[in-house]
Amino acid sequence: MTVAPLRIGNASGFYGDRFDAMREMLTGGPLDVLTGDYLAELTMLILGRDRLKNPSGGYARTFLGQLEECLGLAHERGVRIVANAGGLNSAGLADAVRQLAGRLGIPVRVAHVEGDDLTAGHPRSLAAHAYLGGAGIAACLRAGADIVVTGRVTDAALVTGPAVAHFGWAPDAYDRLAGAVVAGHVLECGTQATGGNYAFFKELTDHDPGRLRHPGFPLAELHEDGTSVITKHDGTGGLVDIGTVTAQLLYETSGARYAGPDVTARLDSVHLTQEAPDRVRISGVRGEAPPPTLKVGLNRLGGYRNEVVFVLTGLDIEAKAALVRDQMEAALDSAKSRPAEVRWDLARTDHPDAPTEETASALLRLVVRDFDQDAVGRTLSGAAIEVALASYPGFHVIAPPGKGSPYGVFEDVYVPQDAVEHVAVLHDGRRVPVAPVLDTLVLEPVPEPVLPEPLRTGSTRRAPLGLVAGARSGDKGGNANVGVWARSDDAWRWLVHQLTADRFQNLISESRHLKVVRHTLPNLRALNFVVEGILGEGVASQHRFDPQAKALGEWLRSRHLDIPEALL
Repeated sequence: MTVAPLRIGNASGFYGDRFDAMREMLTGGPLDVLTGDYLAELTMLILGRDRLKNPSGGYARTFLGQLEECLGLAHERGVRIVANAGGLNSAGLADAVRQLAGRLGIPVRVAHVEGDDLTAGHPRSLAAHAYLGGAGIAACLRAGADIVVTGRVTDAALVTGPAVAHFGWAPDAYDRLAGAVVAGHVLECGTQATGGNYAFFKELTDHDPGRLRHPGFPLAELHEDGTSVITKHDGTGGLVDIGTVTAQLLYETSGARYAGPDVTARLDSVHLTQEAPDRVRISGVRGEAPPPTLKVGLNRLGGYRNEVVFVLTGLDIEAKAALVRDQMEAALDSAKSRPAEVRWDLARTDHPDAPTEETASALLRLVVRDFDQDAVGRTLSGAAIEVALASYPGFHVIAPPGKGSPYGVFEDVYVPQDAVEHVAVLHDGRRVPVAPVLDTLVLEPVPEPVLPEPLRTGSTRRAPLGLVAGARSGDKGGNANVGVWARSDDAWRWLVHQLTADRFQNLISESRHLKVVRHTLPNLRALNFVVEGILGEGVASQHRFDPQAKALGEWLRSRHLDIPEALL
């Protein structure tokens, strides 16, 4: 007997995403399940600090606010809700949802998933959480839960869990599970799959200026064989096409294997087909056994940081920067406690003969770090204030430095799957242990991708890479990834041979002394570059100007290469 497709939507890509999205998704069209992704590396640190202040907290409180408006709607429409909003305290959030439902008089069954919290075994960490799979979610749904809240699960588990519960897939149905993982990865960041943060956004807004004003959230029609169609509710803004789906598939991934606790999905097997307007079919996804270990994200306080940004206006920018840097370095050297780390960056945002003072100005940024708050607070503020009338002409700063603020450090470690007690806590209070997937299957090496013949270039023109290629970038701990894709076969034949790892490092100067690994995904006409260590100790450490590498891909697209005129 054929099982009906599962229509599963997303209403949150991060903690703080559009508040009204839950209502929009519930009222915009039919759904079976509505998911919400509230967690990220930085979010876990934020929730960890919240829990220090209030041990009963540690979960995404906006989720409760959304439910207060929408719980009745979900109940009336028979839509189940699955969200990782439990953060560091899924049991606490489940209790809060029950209290809310009781107050509203809505009879819903609430379950939650436990086992991800390993903080007790990592005493130096503010939060240590394993990335669980979707089996616990599936157990809760099979037992009749209307709402399932979790802590740290993989983002795709919010889709694999409901899919397993709906279709009854076995743990070794790897191809089908991999299809669900790929669909879940496309959905997890919300409107990034429907035109948000899209490299070719101008093509949309030039045709319809309002198309991206309020993009709809995505949904997937998931089928029993693991194939899916990515779409959105009719009449909502944005766009779903091969480009928007490709961009999200490349986001925060690396090579051909996308490993998780449910399955290892082979991204090099993914096929995308534009089935109709705003409908992209995902097929051909192959799966392999999951790894024997689980990733554990460790968040700890790394110390204190502070910064001051000097504004340099007009002439002699380099000399002005050198003067104030010399003055500040001398003051920091003579201080009782020089900060352990001192970093300077000069952004030449100035223009010659500028029509406004702002466009005539450059920014010199000084960032300091130390375990001692006074070393980054009083030491820095005293030095910066004392040179105010004794430095370069036109001296001023964007804001005076304060006391210094704590910053976080993220790192990941791995533990055996069977070292984690994954438990589904059902709506009736029963606790169901979830067995790990311990398949002894040996993974064969990924075959080298078959590359097309190089494009016969003919005449070329110096032009930005972004005229012929899209990109999306993001962070994974201290590393960044930049996914680059071509939109035609000819552009791919040129791109895959021209944009090597060495060429990438020449274009992106910050990567020249770092390890850059290139992965090739021919089915997607895409390359994925992983830049190791460019983000220091993760987003919370604010190591660079763009701490999550969100715009690294756009910087790459702005760089000029000799591009065949036939492609322009």
